[in-house]
Formats: sequence, C-alpha cells, structure tokens
Amino acid sequence: MAQPNTQPGQTLSQLWVVERPSLLRLARRILGDASLAEDITQTLWLRIQRISDPAAIKDKRAYLYRLVLNLTSDQMRSRKRGAALFDGPADDARMADAAPTTETLIIHRQRLDMLAAAIDELPPRCREVFILRRVEGLTPAEVADRLGIAPNTVAKHVRHAIGHCQMRLAEGEAA
Repeated sequence: MAQPNTQPGQTLSQLWVVERPSLLRLARRILGDASLAEDITQTLWLRIQRISDPAAIKDKRAYLYRLVLNLTSDQMRSRKRGAALFDGPADDARMADAAPTTETLIIHRQRLDMLAAAIDELPPRCREVFILRRVEGLTPAEVADRLGIAPNTVAKHVRHAIGHCQMRLAEGEAA
C-alpha cells in the first residue's frame, strides 16, 4: 500500500528527501542516539547515490526503510564488537602498568599527611562539621540537625576548613 506522499515516478533521492524525517526517527528509536541516527541517514543518502539501476527497485519506500534497518543493525553490531574489544580484560603484556610509581605514592602520602595535620589544627566544632560533611558525606541539613546548629553555620565552618586546608597544602608544597 503506497503512502500518499509517494509518486510512481519519484526517484530514490526525491523519496529520501520526503521520507528523511521518518527514516531519522526510526534510526534514532533503534540506536537511541540522535547523532548516530543522523549519520545513518547521511550514509543512506550516499548509498542510494551509488545505485546503478534505481529503476529496477519496485518499492522504493520499502527499499529505503530496509536500508535504514540494515545500516542500524550494522551499527549495533559494530558497537558490540567495539565494546567486546575494549571492555574485556586487558591481558596484553605490552600495556603500561596503571599502578602509580613509588615516587607518586610518596608524594600522595605526604600530601595526605599534610591534610590530616591541617584538619587536626582546626577548632573542634569546625573539624567535626568538616568531617561530617566532607568525609562522611552528610548533607548540610543532616549535619545541622546532628549538631544542633544552623545550616548557614555548617557552610561557614566548611568554608573555613577548606580555606585552612588549602593554605596548609600550599605552604607544604612551597617548602
């Protein structure tokens, strides 16, 4: 059954222009990615330009939709192959070791020690607020409720603690 917008003498290129929004929607629905769907419709355009005998195609509209389905299927297979290739276990002996060097570990340990010392220098309430907020991950409201203080006071203590820690780390790195 022919669509109202198709005409018997219509070329594949003309039909592609008319059907492009529907073809794009179909590809986007299958792939779940608008950018890839756009690539598929552009690839479809290039494919139909290379057809040597377009007159031999009886149902041009069905042909366009079949090509989109084939191209999206190829794209999905390609993504699966890529995922299997790059997401699998890396047992290639030539790959660089991702573990940090001893020097990097020492530097990180020194920075961590400086940070711990800076936190220890904070006033007790400020230190407690900072640890609850940044280490334990409580929300400002939860910290305020737990300590019986205002949320604005929580924010003030956290700002003070961060500023103090940044200053101590900068001093330590300059030394």
